[in-house]
Amino acid sequence: MTDPRTKIQLDESALPTQWYNVVADLPAPPPPPLHPATLQPVGPDDLAPLFPMDLILQEVTTQRFVPIPEPVRDVYRLWRPTPLYRARRLEQALGTPARIYYKYEGVSPAGSHKPNTSVPQAYYNAKSGVKKLTTETGAGQWGTALAFACSLFDIECEVWMTRSSYDTKPFRKSIMEIFGATVHRSPSSVTASGRKILADDPESPGSLGIAISEAVEVAAADPGVRYALGSVLNHVLLHQTVIGEEALLQMAEAGDVPDLVVGCTGGGSNFSGLIFPILREKLAGRVGTSFLAVEPSGCPSFTRGRYTYDYGDTAGFTPLMKMHTLGHDFIPDPIHAGGLRYHGMSPLLSHIYELGIFNAVAKPQSECFAAGVLFARTEGIVPAPEPTHALAAVVEEAKRCAETGEDKVILTALCGHGLLDLAAYDSYLAGGVKDVDYPQERVDAALTHLPQIDL
Repeated sequence: MTDPRTKIQLDESALPTQWYNVVADLPAPPPPPLHPATLQPVGPDDLAPLFPMDLILQEVTTQRFVPIPEPVRDVYRLWRPTPLYRARRLEQALGTPARIYYKYEGVSPAGSHKPNTSVPQAYYNAKSGVKKLTTETGAGQWGTALAFACSLFDIECEVWMTRSSYDTKPFRKSIMEIFGATVHRSPSSVTASGRKILADDPESPGSLGIAISEAVEVAAADPGVRYALGSVLNHVLLHQTVIGEEALLQMAEAGDVPDLVVGCTGGGSNFSGLIFPILREKLAGRVGTSFLAVEPSGCPSFTRGRYTYDYGDTAGFTPLMKMHTLGHDFIPDPIHAGGLRYHGMSPLLSHIYELGIFNAVAKPQSECFAAGVLFARTEGIVPAPEPTHALAAVVEEAKRCAETGEDKVILTALCGHGLLDLAAYDSYLAGGVKDVDYPQERVDAALTHLPQIDL
């Protein structure tokens, strides 16, 4: 019988002690990243200039569970376990028989799911003696999370924030600086890769690929500096599985099993963190859940990109990764969901998509903002623009259930609040939000610049 409570809150004893590595249970292993010069799989030495060995080993591990260090769990206790809510008022507004649940990650000190990985990344870097980390950020959520984590472990933090978000979300920059970070507008004149982009296009809106190039360039040039990534890589997705592990316990307490799990995708960390533990249960035959990734129509790497080897950054500093990509030099038009403006998708998540384990759709931002406003007016939380993409798909499915009478259980992760994204909502309410969709010729043109690899 369904628990009548709207909020399901676990006590501290339920805080996960392990991260879950989905690679151990997949029917086929994901393709390895390749060294761009040799086209051989990269080894630990190739990654050592960027990451501490603990994280490199997590990146390549096939171990099913990885213990969470106690100093990391101690920081997690500041906000974890996070609450699970049943969205009863949203259900009523939609007139649907569907039962809608959302795991709310906006209660973290940084206001999003990102500290789930920024804290362990800062911890492992501090443990190895690193004194400074560089990174990129799209909407500012990841930069905020890393700045927060670095402040706890006495590490300097330097952030390259994409210009489109830097200019429209000034208070994201402010909160990073409150936590002690240095923030650059990307593309910047601080790096060679940034200067090249500015020389070609002084008005470039920037992209996550460009910002990654700038952060990697600085880290690779200084043996005392390392780089931290907020999504895409295996160890990042691993850390986020605390979301799904808690959600499994909370759904059991509610007396429900999700029929459909929906998440937004840019690089893939939020979606992966929610679905991987539930996917483990599905692969073992214990649940029949299906999964849906929702990306912006303005940056549709799953639905319109190609599954192939490509660089993770614009300048080509990173290893080649097999992923869904729009091309490493593809610069999306500015959209308000700056955290989803990445040209590629997590290689691990791309591999699982290719295995046919989940589906993906793209949503225009006007539909997403409409869902975000409806959610705020019914559930009382202003969501960040990124998770409104998942909410749009949830609303669509709940309406379909209202038409068919299907009693479906839907779960999503509300991965961040939108209290620093109000300029975007102002634009939407004033009718100023424009939908971005790309003609196929532009997508095809970007894909002509992919690395030429004959394997």
